[in-house]
Amino acid sequence: MTHIGLLSDTHGLLDKRIFEHFKDVDEIWHAGDIGSEEVLRKLREFKPTRAVFGNMDSGDVRYSLDEFYRFRVEDVNVLMTHIGGYPGHYNPWLIPMFRKALENYDDPNHRIDLFVCGHSHILKVQYDSQFKFLTMNPGAAGKQGWQPCQTLLRFTIDGSQIKDLEVIELERK
Repeated sequence: MTHIGLLSDTHGLLDKRIFEHFKDVDEIWHAGDIGSEEVLRKLREFKPTRAVFGNMDSGDVRYSLDEFYRFRVEDVNVLMTHIGGYPGHYNPWLIPMFRKALENYDDPNHRIDLFVCGHSHILKVQYDSQFKFLTMNPGAAGKQGWQPCQTLLRFTIDGSQIKDLEVIELERK
């Protein structure tokens, strides 16, 4: 069983409350717009961290991370990128990748079980029945933008199951 803390769009702000909410996770995933190398460093010092760069990231953050990150946790294949969209409204350059994964769905090395993105600042978790994967966007953990609160996700991967999903809302201070 692997406990995941998922965030995005910190834009250089790493709220101290994140450490409390992620104290029991095994890994942190950051879906881009990190904002500074310092934010990434602090997360990595706290817990093992997987991340992609976002459209607002520059310098060392952009050069040290990839735009697309495919990895496997237990029996779940994950694709993470910053600008992704959601079922029925994906960015067009992702569709060929999704179609290829669907064509090879029975091959556990090629299919996508969980698609993670950020960018919109809108928390959304939705199953895509066309491409047969769960999409997760944790919203925005930073304060840049119009969202009324900062949001994070916490969940568990147990074999091939994604479960125990928790939405964490941080009141903006």
